[in-house]
Amino acid sequence: MSRTHHLRWYICGLLFYATSVNYLDRQVLGLLKPVLSRELGWHEADYGWVVFAFQGAYALMMPLAGRIIDRLGTRLSYTLAVLTWSIASMSHALARSALQFAAARFLLGVGEAGNFPAAIKTVAVWFPKRERALATGIFNSGSNLGALIGPFLVPFVAQHFGWRLSFVATGLLDLLWVALWLAIYRPPREQKRLSATELALIESDHSEEAVRSIPYARLLGTRAAWAFLLGKFLTDPIWWFYLFWLPGFLNHRFGLDLSRLGPPLIVIYLAADVGSIAGGWLSGRLLARGYSLTRARKTALLTCGLAVVPVSAVMYAGSNLWLATGLVALAAAAHQGWSANLFTLASDVVPSSAVGSIVGLGGLGGAVGGMLVAPAVGYWLDYSHGSYGPLFFCAGFAYLFAFLMIHLLLPRLDQVKV
Repeated sequence: MSRTHHLRWYICGLLFYATSVNYLDRQVLGLLKPVLSRELGWHEADYGWVVFAFQGAYALMMPLAGRIIDRLGTRLSYTLAVLTWSIASMSHALARSALQFAAARFLLGVGEAGNFPAAIKTVAVWFPKRERALATGIFNSGSNLGALIGPFLVPFVAQHFGWRLSFVATGLLDLLWVALWLAIYRPPREQKRLSATELALIESDHSEEAVRSIPYARLLGTRAAWAFLLGKFLTDPIWWFYLFWLPGFLNHRFGLDLSRLGPPLIVIYLAADVGSIAGGWLSGRLLARGYSLTRARKTALLTCGLAVVPVSAVMYAGSNLWLATGLVALAAAAHQGWSANLFTLASDVVPSSAVGSIVGLGGLGGAVGGMLVAPAVGYWLDYSHGSYGPLFFCAGFAYLFAFLMIHLLLPRLDQVKV
């Protein structure tokens, strides 16, 4: 069989695709929110509880997903995860009430919880440490591609075929990924298309360790687990806020309907794409210049945290749509750069056999944070008649607080002994 050059980057491309459809599926509801609120008579609080159902399932499944992935391996477990969320996505087309939407969102959260633990573990297996941040930044940027495709695809399908088929269309893209994954993916040593040279590069800085199951209680006894968990708990809800409430904010503040939401959302998620890759590139570049692992990762995290701060002033943009869009775009780019480095930090500090588990713990933290925030945002917007200012202010400073917690818990990024 002929060898494929740079096969690891093709694998990264599959992770990019999976993350793209992962976010596309979860974004459909936010894009259709003005339509669904009008047709089904939802209040902001009703929508908040529908979002809560997704994040509740996501939180419950994250630790289980990480454990399943560590035990079954990424080929089988990733396939099961994507099949589950594909079915869940298409089941939204059958929903006729907020409760039924919540049930569909719950199943979607169960499946989508597997994406990031599986993707991060795949990167840890297929890439040397010096390339992991960039690979993570690339596949993580798929979340922004999904968010970019959404404003084109969802309004088109909804306006021509009805909003229900919007959910079916995205679910079919998931099934295409499953076929590609099963046809292409194998672990490096089982991959016949992989050259000996590339295999040596991939394993050049991998530590030799027996594959073993590490109890969660033991992982939670490490500062590394708590640093990652708190980092996700404090910052993931900000991204959920953008994903689920940004279309509503643009509709409320600037009067944009479904047909006009596209341009500002495209700018925001294009910027997020650039930020994800740039954040991973910055960390790798600093390592290449001789920075220690600790200094490189933390410099990148702090830079991203500072770049988010201006979004706290978004409400002072007045009626200037593009100034507000620019501030949110900068924050979205910085979040994705932050996320790429935070995910990579997890694979830096724990053994490879525990990467899926620790990412699952972090996902649990992020989802619990999102669960607490979603209903609170809904009730606040109902109570304040749509006052988004305090929400953006909190979003602007969450990352600096998270960076302080990570720095206090992990002064040095050394691999923990579990």
